[in-house]
Amino acid sequence: MDRWNKEILRLAIPSIVSNVTVPMLGLVDLAVVGHIGDESYISAIAVGTMVFNVMYWLLGFLRMGTSGMSSQAYGRGDSQECVNILVRSLVIGFVMGLLFIVLQGGIEWSMLRLMNTPGTSWSLVSTYFRIVVWGAPAMLGLYALTGWFVGMQDTHTPMMVAILQNVINILVSLFFVFILCWDIKGVAVGTVSAQWGGFLISLLAVCRRMRKQESLRIVREYKVFETLHNTFRYVMTNTRGWGEFFRVNRDIFLRTLCLVVVNFFFTSVGGKQGAMLLAVNTLLMTLFTLFSYVMDGFAYAGEALSGRYYGSGDKLGLRAVVCRLFGFGVVMVIFFTGVYVFGGRAFLRLLTDDTAVILAARPYLLWAYLIPVAGMVAFVMDGVFIGLTESKGMLVSTAISMLVFFIVYYFLRNNFGNTALWIAFLLFLFMRGVVSMCWGYLRFFR
Repeated sequence: MDRWNKEILRLAIPSIVSNVTVPMLGLVDLAVVGHIGDESYISAIAVGTMVFNVMYWLLGFLRMGTSGMSSQAYGRGDSQECVNILVRSLVIGFVMGLLFIVLQGGIEWSMLRLMNTPGTSWSLVSTYFRIVVWGAPAMLGLYALTGWFVGMQDTHTPMMVAILQNVINILVSLFFVFILCWDIKGVAVGTVSAQWGGFLISLLAVCRRMRKQESLRIVREYKVFETLHNTFRYVMTNTRGWGEFFRVNRDIFLRTLCLVVVNFFFTSVGGKQGAMLLAVNTLLMTLFTLFSYVMDGFAYAGEALSGRYYGSGDKLGLRAVVCRLFGFGVVMVIFFTGVYVFGGRAFLRLLTDDTAVILAARPYLLWAYLIPVAGMVAFVMDGVFIGLTESKGMLVSTAISMLVFFIVYYFLRNNFGNTALWIAFLLFLFMRGVVSMCWGYLRFFR
């Protein structure tokens, strides 16, 4: 195994573990409320978690933009810019988090109606939301810190933070729910504690890195906070740095908005077709989620390494990393396609014992089997583009693919029903990869 493959796996494996661990925060909440109340409690956690997922997903640029810019600065050996990028991202994350807190009343009112929250769960969702929203600055700050660590070629720290967050969430939730009998308030406090705990642990890891890593020479001895203070003053007055930051992240935000539109539409159309097809689509989409957890790990490796080699001007290294990322992608396609084809039905039986749902899902299994083939290139190229800070290419490829999605769906829906939705979604994934490949070839690899 050559050094590029080793570097990819060194970064990808901890990222995959982190990706699998992160959803556990929501699962822990569901598991706890599943033992303290009826279905209204479970519904409240499901809706509340979805509300925050949407809010934070739209601000995912804090992680991606920070990763790409810091990996390039790392490749150039520009220690000061590495710290500047971190401080800039933390400022934006905290400002947006505080804005969520200030506007929580309006956000709660609109999101709960948008989610069609059941009347029996409304007060519980409201209680959960009003507590967990106080973790917004920590969560968005954690996005910035995670992106920075990835850019600094470190995916081990985010993995450890994600694991420790779950430990904190479990311990605090159990204490407040079963010892103090706070019910859903205790679950919410557990979530907020985990968010702030993860943020503070990450900050400590940053300080430790600045003190001990020789490449960050701007920090002398133990003057970490003095360095950060001076950097903060510089960052706030450096308009050029802010201009580049917003240029990159504006395109990533719009690209994420396109993804949100497609995913919301997919879920909404499934719901309009009835509870059965909604359940079928939800179950089959877990196959996409599982594949995305693994491919996102390789995308993170692509962010860190492509940005590093691009920043250092090493075109040979950049090409080698991209080629090997696609090599790993092909292996993952073969593996997941095989698992889905031979174990897809067993997996559905693992998720539900409702025979009617399993039977209704069978006609659509073929489309779910094609998810790895359709989506692999898009995942790899997203990672490469983030490392290259080629956010314009990400936006263009996603916007074009979104148009293809809607055109194909509305053209086929009258004759193919729910199958049209799956064909459109697969083409959406496939077109993102094709357009990204063409854009990347013309801009960087020709």
